[in-house]
Amino acid sequence: MNLATTQGEVSVQTDINLASKPDNKRGYLIDMDGVIYRGNKLIPGSDYFIQSLLDKEVPFLFLTNNSQRSRCDVVLKLANLGINVEIQHIFTCAISTARFLAGQKPAGSAYVIGDAGLLTALHDHGYAINDTDPDYVVVGEGRLINFEVLEKALKLIMEGAKLIATNLDPNCPIDGGIRPGCGSIVAFLETASNRKALSLGKPSPVMMRMARKELDLRTEEVTMIGDTMETDILGGLQMGYRTILVYSGSTQPQDLTNFPYEPSLAIPSLKDLIAEL
Repeated sequence: MNLATTQGEVSVQTDINLASKPDNKRGYLIDMDGVIYRGNKLIPGSDYFIQSLLDKEVPFLFLTNNSQRSRCDVVLKLANLGINVEIQHIFTCAISTARFLAGQKPAGSAYVIGDAGLLTALHDHGYAINDTDPDYVVVGEGRLINFEVLEKALKLIMEGAKLIATNLDPNCPIDGGIRPGCGSIVAFLETASNRKALSLGKPSPVMMRMARKELDLRTEEVTMIGDTMETDILGGLQMGYRTILVYSGSTQPQDLTNFPYEPSLAIPSLKDLIAEL
């Protein structure tokens, strides 16, 4: 175990195998909200960590359960925070969902509850939007959801459309609090239809495996960094990745006792990981 906590303080212990071997091939999967930024505010030091990865040509992907934004939108948001990356550095649950569905049923169709990021990903993978007899009802985050939309989705599910969730996060952080997330919408449809959704966001092994293949790395060469035990850390552990929990987001040191599993390493924020590079 590579972490110790006392009275809310964090004692950081570096992973010796990786830190002492700078030539060891490795790459990072990095959550965003709570790791890179909170709302529209940069978490101090995260920009320096990402720049170090770029300078040293260490492979990495931003791995997010937010399906609202397209990759271009995410790149722009990061640029506004002073982090300049390319679209190939972005991997969203919308992409993993669209890629999975395209593999299951090429050129299929879907009724979509969600925003531009999800619609773009589905279109890019050959999927048409269909509100009459779709193959799937695909649920992501969205700000324009109303009862009419949910009622339509329920009707299509009962008529045979399969229920797909981009993620099961129950809520999403916003400035000043939280709002209902994709998981809350999915729970409504699951309860009403008595059907279970297939989730393709973190911690789904589908998304975690796709991301590793994007990095072109072996399992033992991947580190998952995140602020949420239920998604980032659990997903990484299930895949056999090294896991790093940061306390700059939703999980705090005292919360670790609530889980039957632990990360490989826990640190206050990304700036405490710069020395590893």
